[in-house]
Amino acid sequence: MSTPKPEFLKFTGHKSFTQRLVLATLTGRPIHISKIRPNSPTNPGLAPHEISFLRLLEAVTNGSSMQISYTGTTMTYHPGLITGAAPDIGAIDDVLEHNLPATCTRGVTYFLLPLCLLAPFSKSHMNVRFSGPGVITSATETGDLSVDSFRTAILPLYNLFGIPAARIELRVLQRSCPGPHGSGGAGVVELRFASQVRLPKTLHLNRSPGRIKRIRGVAYATGVSASNNARMIHSAREILNPLVSDIHIAAQYDQAPLVPDAAEKSGSKKRMGIGYGLSLVAESSAVGILYSADVVVPPKGGIVPEDIGKRCAYQLLECISSGGCVAGAAAGTVLTLMAMGSEDVGRLRLGRSVVGTEEIIELARDLRKFGASSWGLRDAEVDDDDDAGDIIVSVKGTGVGNVGRKIA
Repeated sequence: MSTPKPEFLKFTGHKSFTQRLVLATLTGRPIHISKIRPNSPTNPGLAPHEISFLRLLEAVTNGSSMQISYTGTTMTYHPGLITGAAPDIGAIDDVLEHNLPATCTRGVTYFLLPLCLLAPFSKSHMNVRFSGPGVITSATETGDLSVDSFRTAILPLYNLFGIPAARIELRVLQRSCPGPHGSGGAGVVELRFASQVRLPKTLHLNRSPGRIKRIRGVAYATGVSASNNARMIHSAREILNPLVSDIHIAAQYDQAPLVPDAAEKSGSKKRMGIGYGLSLVAESSAVGILYSADVVVPPKGGIVPEDIGKRCAYQLLECISSGGCVAGAAAGTVLTLMAMGSEDVGRLRLGRSVVGTEEIIELARDLRKFGASSWGLRDAEVDDDDDAGDIIVSVKGTGVGNVGRKIA
Protein backbone atom coordinates (compact mmCIF):
# COMPACT_ATOMS: atom_id res chain seq x y z
CA MET A 1 0.00 0.00 0.00
CA SER A 2 1.48 3.33 -1.05
CA THR A 3 1.94 5.99 1.59
CA PRO A 4 -0.20 9.12 1.12
CA LYS A 5 1.58 12.20 -0.12
CA PRO A 6 2.02 14.89 2.55
CA GLU A 7 -0.18 17.93 2.18
CA PHE A 8 1.39 21.17 0.97
CA LEU A 9 1.56 24.17 3.28
CA LYS A 10 0.37 27.11 1.19
CA PHE A 11 1.93 30.58 1.32
CA THR A 12 1.62 33.71 -0.79
CA GLY A 13 4.07 36.49 -1.61
CA HIS A 14 7.82 36.80 -1.75
CA LYS A 15 8.34 38.08 1.80
CA SER A 16 10.02 35.71 4.28
CA PHE A 17 11.05 33.55 1.31
CA THR A 18 14.25 32.09 2.80
CA GLN A 19 12.64 31.77 6.23
CA ARG A 20 9.84 29.56 4.89
CA LEU A 21 12.23 27.40 2.90
CA VAL A 22 14.44 26.89 5.97
CA LEU A 23 11.48 25.93 8.16
CA ALA A 24 10.25 23.53 5.46
CA THR A 25 13.69 21.89 5.30
CA LEU A 26 14.01 21.57 9.09
CA THR A 27 10.50 20.18 9.62
CA GLY A 28 10.30 18.12 6.41
CA ARG A 29 7.03 19.72 5.30
CA PRO A 30 6.54 20.47 1.58
CA ILE A 31 5.37 24.00 0.75
CA HIS A 32 3.58 25.77 -2.10
CA ILE A 33 4.28 29.49 -2.63
CA SER A 34 2.14 31.49 -5.04
CA LYS A 35 1.68 35.13 -6.11
CA ILE A 36 5.41 35.90 -6.14
CA ARG A 37 5.48 39.46 -7.50
CA PRO A 38 2.59 38.83 -9.91
CA ASN A 39 1.91 42.53 -10.53
CA SER A 40 5.47 43.59 -11.35
CA PRO A 41 5.48 44.92 -14.95
CA THR A 42 9.22 44.37 -15.51
CA ASN A 43 10.39 41.58 -13.18
CA PRO A 44 7.55 39.26 -12.14
CA GLY A 45 8.26 36.05 -10.27
CA LEU A 46 11.42 35.00 -8.46
CA ALA A 47 14.32 37.45 -8.24
CA PRO A 48 17.92 36.40 -9.11
CA HIS A 49 18.95 36.18 -5.44
CA GLU A 50 15.96 33.94 -4.65
CA ILE A 51 16.77 31.57 -7.52
CA SER A 52 20.39 31.50 -6.34
CA PHE A 53 19.23 30.57 -2.84
CA LEU A 54 17.17 27.70 -4.26
CA ARG A 55 20.30 26.40 -6.00
CA LEU A 56 22.24 26.68 -2.75
CA LEU A 57 19.49 24.79 -0.91
CA GLU A 58 19.61 22.06 -3.53
CA ALA A 59 23.39 21.79 -3.14
CA VAL A 60 23.41 21.37 0.66
CA THR A 61 20.50 18.89 0.74
CA ASN A 62 19.97 15.44 -0.72
CA GLY A 63 16.62 14.43 -2.16
CA SER A 64 15.01 17.86 -2.28
CA SER A 65 13.01 18.83 -5.34
CA MET A 66 11.47 22.08 -6.49
CA GLN A 67 9.18 23.05 -9.35
CA ILE A 68 8.84 26.61 -10.62
CA SER A 69 6.09 27.82 -12.96
CA TYR A 70 6.87 29.29 -16.37
CA THR A 71 6.38 32.87 -15.12
CA GLY A 72 8.20 32.20 -11.84
CA THR A 73 5.25 33.43 -9.75
CA THR A 74 4.45 29.97 -8.30
CA MET A 75 6.71 27.27 -6.91
CA THR A 76 6.60 24.06 -4.88
CA TYR A 77 9.38 22.67 -2.69
CA HIS A 78 9.82 19.12 -1.34
CA PRO A 79 12.59 19.17 1.31
CA GLY A 80 15.30 16.54 1.54
CA LEU A 81 17.95 15.54 4.07
CA ILE A 82 20.47 18.24 5.06
CA THR A 83 23.81 16.73 4.06
CA GLY A 84 26.14 19.76 4.09
CA ALA A 85 29.43 19.50 2.22
CA ALA A 86 29.40 15.74 1.78
CA PRO A 87 32.17 14.57 -0.63
CA ASP A 88 29.88 12.21 -2.54
CA ILE A 89 27.17 14.86 -3.02
CA GLY A 90 29.16 17.54 -4.84
CA ALA A 91 31.77 19.05 -2.53
CA ILE A 92 35.31 19.50 -3.90
CA ASP A 93 38.10 19.44 -1.30
CA ASP A 94 35.48 19.45 1.46
CA VAL A 95 34.01 22.76 0.23
CA LEU A 96 30.91 23.48 -1.82
CA GLU A 97 31.43 26.27 -4.37
CA HIS A 98 28.42 28.53 -4.86
CA ASN A 99 28.49 31.18 -7.57
CA LEU A 100 26.31 34.29 -7.27
CA PRO A 101 25.20 36.06 -10.49
CA ALA A 102 26.09 39.67 -11.28
CA THR A 103 22.42 40.64 -11.03
CA CYS A 104 22.28 39.77 -7.31
CA THR A 105 21.27 42.84 -5.26
CA ARG A 106 21.43 41.25 -1.79
CA GLY A 107 24.41 40.94 0.49
CA VAL A 108 26.08 37.60 1.12
CA THR A 109 24.52 37.53 4.63
CA TYR A 110 21.15 37.01 2.90
CA PHE A 111 22.48 33.50 2.18
CA LEU A 112 24.61 33.08 5.33
CA LEU A 113 21.79 33.64 7.85
CA PRO A 114 19.53 30.79 6.63
CA LEU A 115 22.54 28.59 5.86
CA CYS A 116 23.73 28.84 9.47
CA LEU A 117 20.24 27.89 10.67
CA LEU A 118 20.47 24.67 8.64
CA ALA A 119 24.13 23.92 9.49
CA PRO A 120 23.68 22.65 13.10
CA PHE A 121 21.21 20.05 11.80
CA SER A 122 23.43 18.89 8.94
CA LYS A 123 24.73 15.35 8.58
CA SER A 124 28.28 16.57 7.88
CA HIS A 125 30.15 19.86 8.08
CA MET A 126 28.66 22.82 6.24
CA ASN A 127 31.54 24.30 4.24
CA VAL A 128 30.48 26.70 1.49
CA ARG A 129 32.51 29.21 -0.50
CA PHE A 130 30.58 32.10 -2.07
CA SER A 131 32.23 33.53 -5.15
CA GLY A 132 31.27 35.11 -8.45
CA PRO A 133 30.43 38.64 -9.59
CA GLY A 134 27.42 38.94 -7.27
CA VAL A 135 29.00 38.54 -3.82
CA ILE A 136 28.57 41.69 -1.69
CA THR A 137 30.34 41.48 1.68
CA SER A 138 29.30 44.91 2.98
CA ALA A 139 25.92 45.99 4.26
CA THR A 140 23.32 46.85 1.63
CA GLU A 141 20.48 49.34 1.27
CA THR A 142 18.04 46.39 1.24
CA GLY A 143 18.79 45.79 4.94
CA ASP A 144 21.40 43.02 4.83
CA LEU A 145 24.15 42.90 7.45
CA SER A 146 27.82 43.11 6.61
CA VAL A 147 29.98 40.01 7.11
CA ASP A 148 31.71 41.78 10.03
CA SER A 149 28.47 42.28 11.99
CA PHE A 150 27.40 38.74 11.12
CA ARG A 151 30.66 37.30 12.43
CA THR A 152 30.79 39.36 15.66
CA ALA A 153 27.09 39.78 16.55
CA ILE A 154 25.27 36.70 15.14
CA LEU A 155 27.68 33.73 15.26
CA PRO A 156 28.55 34.11 19.02
CA LEU A 157 24.85 33.63 19.85
CA TYR A 158 25.10 29.97 18.80
CA ASN A 159 27.08 29.36 22.01
CA LEU A 160 23.87 29.96 23.98
CA PHE A 161 22.34 26.85 22.37
CA GLY A 162 25.28 24.53 23.03
CA ILE A 163 26.60 24.99 19.49
CA PRO A 164 30.29 25.90 19.90
CA ALA A 165 30.98 29.10 17.98
CA ALA A 166 34.70 28.28 18.19
CA ARG A 167 34.12 25.66 15.48
CA ILE A 168 32.40 28.16 13.18
CA GLU A 169 34.74 30.09 10.90
CA LEU A 170 33.87 32.85 8.44
CA ARG A 171 36.70 33.82 6.10
CA VAL A 172 36.51 37.01 4.03
CA LEU A 173 38.94 36.34 1.18
CA GLN A 174 37.91 39.38 -0.90
CA ARG A 175 35.84 42.32 0.31
CA SER A 176 33.37 44.16 -1.89
CA CYS A 177 30.67 46.81 -1.71
CA PRO A 178 27.53 47.06 -3.89
CA GLY A 179 28.32 47.77 -7.52
CA PRO A 180 26.45 50.07 -9.92
CA HIS A 181 22.69 50.17 -9.26
CA GLY A 182 23.28 48.12 -6.10
CA SER A 183 24.00 44.80 -7.85
CA GLY A 184 27.22 42.81 -8.05
CA GLY A 185 30.34 43.04 -5.96
CA ALA A 186 32.72 40.19 -6.88
CA GLY A 187 33.78 39.34 -3.32
CA VAL A 188 34.77 35.93 -1.96
CA VAL A 189 33.51 34.56 1.39
CA GLU A 190 33.99 31.10 2.87
CA LEU A 191 31.88 29.64 5.69
CA ARG A 192 33.12 26.60 7.64
CA PHE A 193 30.47 25.38 10.09
CA ALA A 194 31.70 22.31 11.99
CA SER A 195 29.33 22.53 15.00
CA GLN A 196 26.72 19.88 14.30
CA VAL A 197 24.55 18.92 17.29
CA ARG A 198 21.79 16.42 18.02
CA LEU A 199 19.46 19.01 19.56
CA PRO A 200 19.94 22.70 20.53
CA LYS A 201 19.74 23.46 24.24
CA THR A 202 16.84 25.34 25.78
CA LEU A 203 17.59 29.05 26.07
CA HIS A 204 16.73 31.19 29.09
CA LEU A 205 17.77 34.75 28.29
CA ASN A 206 15.22 36.73 30.26
CA ARG A 207 17.52 38.53 32.67
CA SER A 208 18.42 42.20 32.75
CA PRO A 209 20.37 43.30 29.65
CA GLY A 210 22.97 45.01 31.83
CA ARG A 211 25.15 47.95 30.80
CA ILE A 212 27.31 48.41 27.71
CA LYS A 213 30.93 47.79 28.64
CA ARG A 214 32.75 47.83 25.28
CA ILE A 215 32.26 48.67 21.62
CA ARG A 216 34.11 47.00 18.77
CA GLY A 217 33.89 47.63 15.06
CA VAL A 218 35.40 47.47 11.60
CA ALA A 219 35.72 50.33 9.14
CA TYR A 220 36.27 49.01 5.63
CA ALA A 221 37.19 50.69 2.36
CA THR A 222 37.36 48.90 -0.99
CA GLY A 223 38.95 50.52 -4.02
CA VAL A 224 38.96 54.02 -2.48
CA SER A 225 41.40 55.98 -0.34
CA ALA A 226 42.27 54.32 2.97
CA SER A 227 41.89 57.71 4.69
CA ASN A 228 38.13 57.20 4.54
CA ASN A 229 38.49 54.62 7.32
CA ALA A 230 40.13 57.12 9.67
CA ARG A 231 37.47 59.72 8.91
CA MET A 232 34.62 57.29 9.69
CA ILE A 233 36.29 56.11 12.90
CA HIS A 234 36.93 59.68 14.08
CA SER A 235 33.33 60.84 13.54
CA ALA A 236 31.90 57.73 15.24
CA ARG A 237 34.22 58.17 18.22
CA GLU A 238 33.10 61.80 18.66
CA ILE A 239 29.65 60.47 19.54
CA LEU A 240 30.55 57.26 21.41
CA ASN A 241 33.60 58.35 23.44
CA PRO A 242 31.58 60.35 26.04
CA LEU A 243 29.43 57.24 26.67
CA VAL A 244 31.88 54.29 26.68
CA SER A 245 35.61 54.35 27.35
CA ASP A 246 36.51 50.93 25.90
CA ILE A 247 36.17 51.45 22.13
CA HIS A 248 38.27 49.84 19.43
CA ILE A 249 37.45 50.13 15.72
CA ALA A 250 39.75 48.35 13.28
CA ALA A 251 40.48 49.70 9.80
CA GLN A 252 40.42 47.33 6.82
CA TYR A 253 41.51 48.35 3.33
CA ASP A 254 41.24 46.15 0.25
CA GLN A 255 41.71 46.68 -3.44
CA ALA A 256 38.54 46.44 -5.48
CA PRO A 257 38.20 43.07 -7.26
CA LEU A 258 38.76 42.82 -11.00
CA VAL A 259 35.99 41.34 -13.15
CA PRO A 260 35.69 40.94 -16.93
CA ASP A 261 34.07 43.92 -18.64
CA ALA A 262 30.98 42.70 -20.50
CA ALA A 263 30.81 45.88 -22.56
CA GLU A 264 34.27 45.38 -23.99
CA LYS A 265 34.96 42.39 -26.23
CA SER A 266 38.73 42.75 -26.08
CA GLY A 267 38.93 40.85 -22.80
CA SER A 268 39.57 43.94 -20.66
CA LYS A 269 38.66 44.00 -16.97
CA LYS A 270 37.15 46.58 -14.65
CA ARG A 271 37.03 47.24 -10.92
CA MET A 272 33.86 46.29 -9.05
CA GLY A 273 32.54 46.67 -5.52
CA ILE A 274 34.00 50.12 -4.82
CA GLY A 275 32.86 51.81 -1.60
CA TYR A 276 33.29 52.10 2.16
CA GLY A 277 31.27 51.46 5.29
CA LEU A 278 31.32 50.93 9.04
CA SER A 279 30.20 48.07 11.31
CA LEU A 280 29.83 48.53 15.08
CA VAL A 281 29.00 45.95 17.79
CA ALA A 282 28.29 46.81 21.43
CA GLU A 283 28.82 44.17 24.13
CA SER A 284 26.90 44.25 27.40
CA SER A 285 28.15 43.40 30.87
CA ALA A 286 25.69 40.47 30.83
CA VAL A 287 26.94 37.36 29.01
CA GLY A 288 25.75 36.82 25.45
CA ILE A 289 24.05 40.19 24.84
CA LEU A 290 25.20 42.02 21.70
CA TYR A 291 23.89 44.96 19.68
CA SER A 292 25.04 45.82 16.17
CA ALA A 293 24.79 48.58 13.56
CA ASP A 294 25.78 48.74 9.88
CA VAL A 295 26.01 51.64 7.45
CA VAL A 296 27.52 51.64 3.95
CA VAL A 297 27.83 54.35 1.33
CA PRO A 298 25.11 53.99 -1.35
CA PRO A 299 26.24 52.85 -4.83
CA LYS A 300 25.51 56.28 -6.30
CA GLY A 301 27.79 57.93 -3.71
CA GLY A 302 27.20 61.45 -2.46
CA ILE A 303 27.81 60.80 1.26
CA VAL A 304 31.08 61.72 2.95
CA PRO A 305 32.76 59.29 5.41
CA GLU A 306 32.02 61.58 8.37
CA ASP A 307 28.28 61.14 7.81
CA ILE A 308 28.69 57.35 7.56
CA GLY A 309 30.43 57.28 10.95
CA LYS A 310 27.79 59.45 12.61
CA ARG A 311 24.90 57.47 11.14
CA CYS A 312 26.40 54.18 12.32
CA ALA A 313 27.01 55.51 15.83
CA TYR A 314 23.45 56.84 16.13
CA GLN A 315 22.08 53.60 14.68
CA LEU A 316 23.96 51.64 17.36
CA LEU A 317 22.59 53.88 20.12
CA GLU A 318 19.09 53.44 18.74
CA CYS A 319 19.51 49.66 18.71
CA ILE A 320 20.68 49.73 22.35
CA SER A 321 17.77 51.98 23.37
CA SER A 322 15.26 49.49 21.92
CA GLY A 323 16.14 47.23 24.87
CA GLY A 324 15.91 43.48 25.21
CA CYS A 325 18.64 40.86 25.29
CA VAL A 326 18.79 40.35 21.51
CA ALA A 327 18.96 42.97 18.77
CA GLY A 328 16.40 43.01 15.99
CA ALA A 329 18.87 41.69 13.42
CA ALA A 330 19.48 38.50 15.46
CA ALA A 331 16.00 37.98 16.92
CA GLY A 332 14.80 35.80 14.03
CA THR A 333 17.80 33.47 14.31
CA VAL A 334 17.45 33.04 18.07
CA LEU A 335 13.68 32.47 18.00
CA THR A 336 13.98 29.90 15.20
CA LEU A 337 16.65 27.92 17.08
CA MET A 338 14.49 28.04 20.22
CA ALA A 339 11.53 26.62 18.29
CA MET A 340 13.66 23.82 16.79
CA GLY A 341 15.26 22.88 20.13
CA SER A 342 14.37 20.38 22.84
CA GLU A 343 10.75 20.08 23.95
CA ASP A 344 11.00 22.52 26.80
CA VAL A 345 9.92 26.13 27.27
CA GLY A 346 12.65 28.70 26.64
CA ARG A 347 12.37 32.38 27.46
CA LEU A 348 13.81 35.39 25.68
CA ARG A 349 13.66 39.05 26.62
CA LEU A 350 13.01 41.36 23.66
CA GLY A 351 12.31 45.05 23.28
CA ARG A 352 8.72 45.99 22.54
CA SER A 353 9.72 47.64 19.26
CA VAL A 354 11.53 44.44 18.18
CA VAL A 355 8.56 42.18 18.92
CA GLY A 356 6.27 44.49 16.97
CA THR A 357 8.27 44.37 13.73
CA GLU A 358 6.74 42.77 10.66
CA GLU A 359 9.53 40.16 10.44
CA ILE A 360 9.02 38.80 13.98
CA ILE A 361 5.22 38.68 13.67
CA GLU A 362 5.55 36.88 10.32
CA LEU A 363 8.01 34.42 11.90
CA ALA A 364 5.54 33.61 14.69
CA ARG A 365 2.79 32.95 12.14
CA ASP A 366 5.04 30.78 9.98
CA LEU A 367 6.26 28.71 12.96
CA ARG A 368 2.66 28.17 14.01
CA LYS A 369 1.78 27.01 10.50
CA PHE A 370 4.69 24.54 10.49
CA GLY A 371 3.41 22.92 13.68
CA ALA A 372 5.28 24.79 16.41
CA SER A 373 3.52 26.03 19.52
CA SER A 374 2.26 29.57 19.85
CA TRP A 375 4.41 32.05 21.74
CA GLY A 376 3.59 33.31 25.20
CA LEU A 377 4.06 37.03 25.78
CA ARG A 378 4.21 38.91 29.07
CA ASP A 379 5.70 42.14 30.31
CA ALA A 380 9.16 41.92 31.85
CA GLU A 381 9.63 42.82 35.49
CA VAL A 382 10.90 46.37 35.90
CA ASP A 383 14.08 46.74 37.96
CA ASP A 384 15.62 49.93 39.25
CA ASP A 385 18.27 49.91 36.51
CA ASP A 386 15.97 48.93 33.64
CA ASP A 387 13.51 50.84 31.55
CA ALA A 388 9.97 49.58 31.24
CA GLY A 389 8.74 48.18 27.94
CA ASP A 390 10.55 44.85 27.44
CA ILE A 391 8.58 41.68 26.75
CA ILE A 392 9.36 38.09 27.79
CA VAL A 393 8.70 35.71 24.88
CA SER A 394 8.14 32.07 25.88
CA VAL A 395 8.85 29.55 23.11
CA LYS A 396 8.26 25.80 23.39
CA GLY A 397 10.67 23.69 21.34
CA THR A 398 9.40 21.14 18.84
CA GLY A 399 12.28 18.69 19.32
CA VAL A 400 12.98 18.43 15.58
CA GLY A 401 16.71 18.02 16.07
CA ASN A 402 19.25 16.59 13.67
CA VAL A 403 17.70 13.78 11.62
CA GLY A 404 21.13 12.70 10.36
CA ARG A 405 22.36 12.09 13.93
CA LYS A 406 19.35 10.45 15.52
CA ILE A 407 20.96 7.01 15.46
CA ALA A 408 24.17 8.31 16.99
